[in-house]
Amino acid sequence: MALNPDLTINFSPMHRLQWEEAQQKDVILYPEGMVELNQSSAEILKLCDGTRKQEQIVTDLEQKFATTGLKNDIDEFLQVALQNGWIQQP
Repeated sequence: MALNPDLTINFSPMHRLQWEEAQQKDVILYPEGMVELNQSSAEILKLCDGTRKQEQIVTDLEQKFATTGLKNDIDEFLQVALQNGWIQQP
């Protein structure tokens, strides 16, 4: 399964993204457990709110961090997130 660049990306309603004080990092919570995220992964997933397409997520993050060349890394992570069920498309 691959992401469709023409569709928006939503965080899965079966998961919850939240800051976990004990770990001092963002995590994904789901019925079977928890996934600890690094800062980059959390920043990407925070933008998966159903209003942005893949390219807009890249643009927003490159603007936020005043850099370029993030597309490949972001696309790779989004593919992993899709395969793990953390994100979905309509």
